[in-house]
Amino acid sequence: MPELLGGWELVAGVDEVGRGALFGPVVAAAVILPKSAFAELSAAGVRDSKQLSSYRRGKLAAQIQAIALDWKIGYASNQEIDQINIFHASLLAMKRAVIKLNIQPELCLVDGKWQLPDLPIPQQNLVKGDEKSLVIAAASIVAKVWRDDLIIRLAAKYPAYNLTANKGYGTAHHILALQQHGPSRFHRRSFSPCRVDIKL
Repeated sequence: MPELLGGWELVAGVDEVGRGALFGPVVAAAVILPKSAFAELSAAGVRDSKQLSSYRRGKLAAQIQAIALDWKIGYASNQEIDQINIFHASLLAMKRAVIKLNIQPELCLVDGKWQLPDLPIPQQNLVKGDEKSLVIAAASIVAKVWRDDLIIRLAAKYPAYNLTANKGYGTAHHILALQQHGPSRFHRRSFSPCRVDIKL
């Protein structure tokens, strides 16, 4: 995929995952890649995480993390999502990922059309950035693998919701489990399927 880096050397790709889920945090990754790694990662198949199998994402995430100059995860909890809404929580998660970077990028390429508020680093938005930018695609893969691993760990504590299979998204089984058992403490109470009276 073409990379829109111009003359910048230290460019962070930033993306979030889990925005539409009913359970767990919204998670973002910020990734800075050396320019020398772009051809290798492109040949390895780095692209939008939604287009990859779970196995391929895991392998690519490990490769990205090994090659990256720096990468960090940021997230907003389900409680924060309920307090400030998923839109603002998604931007907050992405900002947190960028702020945690040990290497300060010269530019952040941010997936989507919304600027990250009060970011002290120049940023450029890219709609469908995970399809157009390899460094954003790399961030989407790292974020997706990190979030999936978290949900799988939590699934053992909350077996009723079939989280290993649905990763917190609103499948028919998950919604039925909410109706039968109510939400757990990691469910997003502001999302309508989680607004049930039963409590665990």
